[in-house]
Amino acid sequence: EISLGLVGSEMCIRDSLIIQGVHGRTCVMYSLPLFLDFLHFFLYNDLYLKLLTYTRKGVRTIMLKSYIAFDLETTGLDPMNNEIIEIGALKVRDGKVSERFMEFIKPQELISPAITGLTGISNDMVASARPARSVITDFIDFCEEDILIGHNIIFDYSFTKCTAAREGLPFEKMGIDTLKIAKKVHPELESKSLSALCEHYKIENKAAHRAYFDALATAKLYQTLSHYFEPDNPKTFKPSQLTYKIRKPQPATPKQLALLERLTKNKKTFSHNTEAFSCNAEALSYNPETLSRSDASRLIDRLLKGN
Repeated sequence: EISLGLVGSEMCIRDSLIIQGVHGRTCVMYSLPLFLDFLHFFLYNDLYLKLLTYTRKGVRTIMLKSYIAFDLETTGLDPMNNEIIEIGALKVRDGKVSERFMEFIKPQELISPAITGLTGISNDMVASARPARSVITDFIDFCEEDILIGHNIIFDYSFTKCTAAREGLPFEKMGIDTLKIAKKVHPELESKSLSALCEHYKIENKAAHRAYFDALATAKLYQTLSHYFEPDNPKTFKPSQLTYKIRKPQPATPKQLALLERLTKNKKTFSHNTEAFSCNAEALSYNPETLSRSDASRLIDRLLKGN
């Protein structure tokens, strides 16, 4: 017989078939013929390549071994009005990290001091970054058809989907939320934040509130929770369709358009530093017939800060 468990110094990330369970704890036991039947199924059914399914004594356990863990840093909490400033993700194949995605995005709005204080990301750090159109396209390609894993994943998914939609790109995904899992299996914990759960499980996060390191910590947390709780709670760990309904953009109000017109007419009175001139040049290119309310607010804010 063999058992499936976690081994190695990176036990929260690396899976392999071993003879005994971790720390003497047997996860799942199978006879060799059953394993060989599964191996044949695994090799010849690409559709279920990422979802490893075992059945023993009527108990169905799903162990996900290939997925994308990701996290974002943003300028605010509203995916319709705020922007992504950093994407961090890791691609897991057969339980091991195979690729990484780490990139800043240059936002149209300025990063506030509050966001800089939380994330450590400043306007200078994103000044030379690529725009959202280029980065989000590459990130969608990076994700391929993988299942996504995140902590409070709807937040990150909603920003990604809205950003993709602005570029005319689809982003429909299945996902697993480690926050949802934690609420189910750890009702006794006062906080289910990523930092609190990492502290609970002694998972090191070298740079909290930076996208890649939060994504890595989420992957470790998922593997840890799966190891201890999935056999008894298979439905809790089952991937589900991620959904976020994008609100139809509201057109700019007459007051916004009037204020924008006054601000752009006064462009010659703006100071001639680079930031003010750049903000003004962008505002001059807007189309009042297609300008949304949120984009108008963003342009007004940039012009006022640059004036």
